[in-house]
Amino acid sequence: MNPLHRLKPQAEISEGDVQQGLRMVLFDGICSQIMGVLTGGAFLVAFALLLGASNKVIGLIAAAGPLTQLLQIPAIYLVERSRMRKLLVVAASFLSRLFWIGIALIPWFLPEPARIPALLIFLFLYFGLGTLSGGAWTSWMRDLIPENIMGSYFGNRLAIATLLSAVLSIFAGLGLDLYKKHFQNEIGIYPIIFLVGAAAGLLGIYFLSKAPEPQMAPVERFDLFQALGKPFRQKNFRQLLIFLGWWSFAVNLAAPFFTVYMLKRLGLGMGMVLGLSVLSQLVNVAFLKWWGPLADKFSNKSVLAASGPLFILSIGLWPFTTMPDKYFLTIPLLVLIHMLAGMSTAGVTLASFNIAMKLAPRGDATAYLATNALVSGVAATLAPILAGFGADWFAGQELSVLIRWSSEHIGRHFQVVAMDLRSLDFLFILAVIAGFYALARLIAVQEEGEVEEDIVLPALFSEVRKSVRHVSNVAGLRTLVYFPYSRLERFMKKII
Repeated sequence: MNPLHRLKPQAEISEGDVQQGLRMVLFDGICSQIMGVLTGGAFLVAFALLLGASNKVIGLIAAAGPLTQLLQIPAIYLVERSRMRKLLVVAASFLSRLFWIGIALIPWFLPEPARIPALLIFLFLYFGLGTLSGGAWTSWMRDLIPENIMGSYFGNRLAIATLLSAVLSIFAGLGLDLYKKHFQNEIGIYPIIFLVGAAAGLLGIYFLSKAPEPQMAPVERFDLFQALGKPFRQKNFRQLLIFLGWWSFAVNLAAPFFTVYMLKRLGLGMGMVLGLSVLSQLVNVAFLKWWGPLADKFSNKSVLAASGPLFILSIGLWPFTTMPDKYFLTIPLLVLIHMLAGMSTAGVTLASFNIAMKLAPRGDATAYLATNALVSGVAATLAPILAGFGADWFAGQELSVLIRWSSEHIGRHFQVVAMDLRSLDFLFILAVIAGFYALARLIAVQEEGEVEEDIVLPALFSEVRKSVRHVSNVAGLRTLVYFPYSRLERFMKKII
């Protein structure tokens, strides 16, 4: 049989085919998540810093993926003209992931002056082809995954993938520490990590090629510009684009510099950075099992309204990890930040993806989902570039608030630093402001079945309590789940 035959859409898909597809998409999600962990985040930032990257370069690296979202426009054209989404996904993803082999070879074959430019070029090519693949993939999944299980399915998929990638991160971190003990050239371990990530990504493509693709709904005539205008003319989807655009801007104003902050400002080692990352992933997995069913039971908007402020809160805590340098609360605060981030991003990532999928019309989802990715991509491109330049300017700025107490009786005075902002701290504060503005824009989005966040949060906290009761007979531990959750519930009502 011609191997290309397996990549063609099917006129009819049985229930068995759908179940087969759900399994294959799950396996691909696991492989893709492993690739993402090993080729991004702390590993990529640390690799770039060892190559000599500046704040501006870190900003460009963070902007590489979002900038290529401009390719959503030709992606729409290719999908609508070819009407073979599976073929586009497999071909573009395969070529895209091969570039990680090139990135892995940079320290071994290129002189120092050429390493940063080569890294940026390879990343842009990787993300560019990935964008062509992503536009076709979201449209394909919109037609393949049954809508009534979409939240639970993608929640479980992301939870399993995140858990396995967290375990792999631990082993990668141990391997990194072991390598540093025996070799002086620290950069040599990163190409090995990237090659393992690339291998996982290529395996994922094999699984994805075995999932069925439903035929796209027939259209009489396709007009690219008319298709691009549809999402903006539809009022409700336009409101969603505004929210997701501002949210993407807020997140990407701060997130690319978390690792830089820990490595350079706080002076933490990669072992500690990866340990905190794993903690965040484990919390993420624990809460994905609740956010998914809550999204199906209530709505994705309700989950966003509940989880979004928690993520903004986690960003707002970063400046307090220094007063003005590391102090006894630095590590506890970092643990709290990563736990809050893991808990909240589970809901935000799942619900923001699902709400776009749900509000995009079935059979006509390509233009809607591609436009969504395009708008978010433009915002996520501008944010880290502005942050990269802003980080250098803010490096010379400092704002301190002191609390001073003096006594004439004992002839002494005391003062405590209540707040000290410098360098990247200002970016985090700006990100908090932009994030809360994005959440304010969420109010205008309408979704069927939406409820107030004060219904979603108690439902989530109730599930947490049930889980603790099931796994522990310690009365004190069962009581503990009522705090800080009950306090957090009241706090969330005040700020949303």
